[in-house]
Amino acid sequence: MNELKHPHVLILAAGQGKRMHSKLPKVLHSVLFRPMLHHVIDLAYALPHSSISVVVGHGKDQVEKACSQYPKLQFFHQKEQKGTAHAVGVAEEFLKTVQGQVLILSGDVCLLRHESVSALIADHNQNENHLTFVTTHLKNPMGYGRVVRNAEGQVQGIKEEADASSEEKKITEINAGLYCFDIRSLLGALARIQSSNKQGEFYLTDAIGLLVQDKKKVVGFPLTDHQEIHGVNDRKALADAERILQVRTNDRLMMSGVTLHQPDSILIDPRCLIGTDVEIGPGTQVSSSRIEEGVVIEGQCRIHDCHLEKGCHIKQGSYLEGSSVGPEAKVGPYAHLRPESKLAKGVKIGNFVEIKKSTLGENTKASHLSYIGDAEIGRNVNIGCGFITCNYDGEHKHKTTIEDNVFVGSDSQVIAPLTLGKDCYVASGSTLTKNVPAGALALGRSKQMNKLNYGKRLRETLKNKK
Repeated sequence: MNELKHPHVLILAAGQGKRMHSKLPKVLHSVLFRPMLHHVIDLAYALPHSSISVVVGHGKDQVEKACSQYPKLQFFHQKEQKGTAHAVGVAEEFLKTVQGQVLILSGDVCLLRHESVSALIADHNQNENHLTFVTTHLKNPMGYGRVVRNAEGQVQGIKEEADASSEEKKITEINAGLYCFDIRSLLGALARIQSSNKQGEFYLTDAIGLLVQDKKKVVGFPLTDHQEIHGVNDRKALADAERILQVRTNDRLMMSGVTLHQPDSILIDPRCLIGTDVEIGPGTQVSSSRIEEGVVIEGQCRIHDCHLEKGCHIKQGSYLEGSSVGPEAKVGPYAHLRPESKLAKGVKIGNFVEIKKSTLGENTKASHLSYIGDAEIGRNVNIGCGFITCNYDGEHKHKTTIEDNVFVGSDSQVIAPLTLGKDCYVASGSTLTKNVPAGALALGRSKQMNKLNYGKRLRETLKNKK
């Protein structure tokens, strides 16, 4: 029966999510920096599979665009949302071409563990089930379909909340909405599912009762951690999902040798690669990043799409995006690295310094209050307070090159394109518009004039005007 061990994965993501009160499709709401649907798709790709598809409906174009980075992902359009069986049915013609099994996931159930779903598939294969579906027990099962069993404990069917009797509503075992079907059995059941229920919808759960009637092997697969099947239908459930994933991620990191100060306040993307002896302060957020061992990130920092190398130190309140920081470099406090910034070993970027699309060589320092954009800076360069690369002329960006061992005095500006040659010295307060040769002293100041006693007379004049 189960010829193919790697199932086709079908993800149901067509719902509007009316209780979200949002123009954004429900499955695109973020959980730890990523749309909840991405968490489900990542799980699908991590499993052995023959192919993966998504049923889209509300916000179809938005959902497809948000998933454009996934290879070989196909979409089926449910134009009208008439229930879960109807959603599966829009992929029926494709499913007729597939052999073996289909694993059906929900786009708003984003906390499933790889181990749990792998165990479900293994159980389905080993026992040659026609249908294996996930169940769990809840203290408050309101809103979920109840698993109805006979006296021998065998599954008889599912009763949705709206259609359940008062006795059936007392059942605490619920259907989690995660199924592994033999495809032929699924297609046979789909053809017979009716919409004769209070919601007037075609329930996929009705397939369970139909297969039981056909003497097919239907098994409820229990999950003890009910948090895994947490579904998101409103903003409160969305926040709960993020909190669960936050705790799960932070606990895993701490057990692997990462120090988190006040972990309840720290948000870390589960995809991040973080080495041992990394230390992260309160209120920090980290996403899509690789952090090597011994890195210190102080509190209230935001790190996105960065590579932080061994032993670097990111100080309080700094914002880093799309950048790399070399070994033993120091950034901050309150510094901003914008995309394509690359700091080499031992670089020091101080408070209120902004770097954009620039490379800084080993041991270069820009300690405070500077803007460096579209620049290539060499080794052992000292950049004084208040330095600005004037890289934009209103139409185009231009490059500044500063070679090794240059000293740039405070309150200086360079009008790009421009090169400061090796070992040159820029006097404080200079505005430079021409290249500076290697070893030269550059002064770009206007001539200073001192008019004796004029300051005193000027103040008296101004006073008399009042």
